[in-house]
Amino acid sequence: MNISVIGGSTCSKKDYKIAHEVGRLIAQEGWTLVCGGRTGVMEAACKGAKSAGGVTVAILPTTDGRDANAYVDIKIPTGLGYARNVLVVRASEIIVAISGKYGTLSEIAFAFNEDRCVIGINTWKIKGVVQVKTPLQAIAYIKRISKKRKQQ
Repeated sequence: MNISVIGGSTCSKKDYKIAHEVGRLIAQEGWTLVCGGRTGVMEAACKGAKSAGGVTVAILPTTDGRDANAYVDIKIPTGLGYARNVLVVRASEIIVAISGKYGTLSEIAFAFNEDRCVIGINTWKIKGVVQVKTPLQAIAYIKRISKKRKQQ
């Protein structure tokens, strides 16, 4: 299963730590982490996933894969700028939003349009985003909804 982690290209130390833990837990579950591939939350999540032997995929806004963070396995340069946010969402079944500004907000909106579940930690408090407080709560929620979908 692919899980997208979205969030700011800059973030607090607290949110960096949260994103790192989310990435690590995603990898522990054997899921693939998808993100925008740059700095901040995206870098932290990739670093966490790599620390647990996970696979990371970056859907980059530029045409040059060299701007991906050091923890990306698969680089997909798009040249689409913010428009690549749609691809970050479409590439995954579930989205985890951590902090973020307007780019993250656009990804949340795209996720709703694509009927994707969005789990939020320290992010936009808007209807439809499942707010959790910890990375473990986010992973537990993902497991619950995945189990429900398999039963249907």
